[in-house]
Amino acid sequence: MNSEIISLHNWLTTPPGRYVLEWEQERFDELVADRFGYHALQLGMPRLVGLRANRMPHRFLALGQAQAMILERQALADSEQPDDSKESLQKADLHAEPEMLPFGEASLDLVLLPHALEDCTDPHAALREVERVLVPEGQVVISGLNPFSLWGIRQARSRLHRRLGLGGALYLPDKGEFIAPARLRDWLRLLGFELDSISFGCYRPAVRSSHWLDTYAWMDALGARWWPILGAAYVIVATKRVQGVRLIGPSWRSAAQKAPAPSQVPVAHTQPHRFHQE
Repeated sequence: MNSEIISLHNWLTTPPGRYVLEWEQERFDELVADRFGYHALQLGMPRLVGLRANRMPHRFLALGQAQAMILERQALADSEQPDDSKESLQKADLHAEPEMLPFGEASLDLVLLPHALEDCTDPHAALREVERVLVPEGQVVISGLNPFSLWGIRQARSRLHRRLGLGGALYLPDKGEFIAPARLRDWLRLLGFELDSISFGCYRPAVRSSHWLDTYAWMDALGARWWPILGAAYVIVATKRVQGVRLIGPSWRSAAQKAPAPSQVPVAHTQPHRFHQE
């Protein structure tokens, strides 16, 4: 891998990227399997099939312009390769930027953001759009790379060396900003989301080859037990809460209630007036 990594899409083809992608695919399959509704949307990252375990009738993949161009170049390159070497990628159902979603308010039940906030120009605007299109009690699932991990520390050190003119290859993608889970949690709370769960994973050292990643596979179980929040990747699930909105159950009364009988008020009886003639 060269010293210049342009996009997260390309980084996911490297051994560390495939390692992260495999862990995230398992998490998304677990998290979306029991999410019910009618409309679900995945924003970006066609290498991750985030909705394959979900059973909603309408599921979409939306890609921004930059990712769509990358896929077009990928398809052109694959057309010149043998069939057994071609990479299988999801096809986009629509093109849309995360900051401007072509959906009405409260029209989606589930939105997936696999690294979408790291790959867009304005993550705050993207989260506001997600809040807008989600129905009350709708859910969002977000994955990202943890800056407070062994991988994040190595990336920060490489960037420092570059600023000092010492050179050095970056380990993670150079494009975008990695958002810490605690920071993302605060953003979600400000928008009225309630955090449901957060999962951390990928505890192997920042090595580049598949051989060394496999050699350190035992560190995944150890890291999950002893330093869980230092995983290189995380997945957050949050639910949109709306104040004053509650679900109304079915009415089990088959007939209208009878009006109560009018109450009787006792009337005081007085003696009649007697008129005397003179």
